[in-house]
Amino acid sequence: MTRIFSGIKPTGHLTLGNYLGALRRWVEVDQHRADALFSVVDLHALTVEHDPARVRRLSRQAATLMLAAGLDPALCTVFVQSHVDEHTRLSYLLECTATDGELRRMIQYKEKSARARASGESVRFSLLSYPVLMAADILAYRTDEVPVGEDQTQHVELTRDLALRFNQRYGHTFTVPRATRPPVAARVMDLQDPTSKMGKSHDSGAGIVYLLDDTDAVRKKIMRAVTDSGREVAYDREAKPGVTNLLEILAACTDRDPQELAGAYDSYGALKRDTAEAVVELLRPMRARHAALAADSDSVEQVLREGAERARSMARPVVDSAFRAIGLLPA
Repeated sequence: MTRIFSGIKPTGHLTLGNYLGALRRWVEVDQHRADALFSVVDLHALTVEHDPARVRRLSRQAATLMLAAGLDPALCTVFVQSHVDEHTRLSYLLECTATDGELRRMIQYKEKSARARASGESVRFSLLSYPVLMAADILAYRTDEVPVGEDQTQHVELTRDLALRFNQRYGHTFTVPRATRPPVAARVMDLQDPTSKMGKSHDSGAGIVYLLDDTDAVRKKIMRAVTDSGREVAYDREAKPGVTNLLEILAACTDRDPQELAGAYDSYGALKRDTAEAVVELLRPMRARHAALAADSDSVEQVLREGAERARSMARPVVDSAFRAIGLLPA
């Protein structure tokens, strides 16, 4: 059976972009067709300045929302990355396989390190090395497919390179994975800046629909979304990024084609109203399930414990074989 691994980083409250770009496909498609593992990748949240209590709180919230969205522990493995030591064990071996040059070419490292320096912050080494930890997350499970957004595709390519290099130098150990992307709304954009991704940790939440926003907040944010000059409702990412973002959100919520939807509207207001209602209805059942699960935290913790045990049983033989292949004495 095909094996899938993907994760969510607890650096902020989960957004509509996280749901449409990842979570919904995990729930509706991936957990049914594959041996799937989905992780709260909390170690990746430590690459920048952070509040420890907030990381713990957001990790628990992310796991609860993953279950509220419909991930079923009977069908897939849901766990927290730091609960499985094999991730960090393998990461060092892959650091010994990667090169400084290829890590410094990572686009996210360039962008995030530049922002840190511009604000007078130091750049942590983990920001440079975290794509190697991401590679360990994937390779520890002999993963075949990695569902990712467009901004993470480069990291999966690095993972492929490291797997091939390790296999060539030390003997076949890892499966070489491939990145997969959903066809629509793979990258939902900020409602106030439709040229930028809808991110969890943006300074202003005005353009971000959070999964736990109440109904009124969702409607207000979408009705206040930035649109474009002119009055024509057209699906054109370059000329009309604001309208195109709304069309893609509406298309993803209603399982329709964004170009066809464009022809059904003659005003921005009508498009915004329909998009707002579609998002409200999409999120309503998830918010209700989240409230129920949050009130029963013991059941969530049990799912995470059992998920970590299952993940560990899959990863340990792979990582042990990598230790032997690279030349380390068995314990």
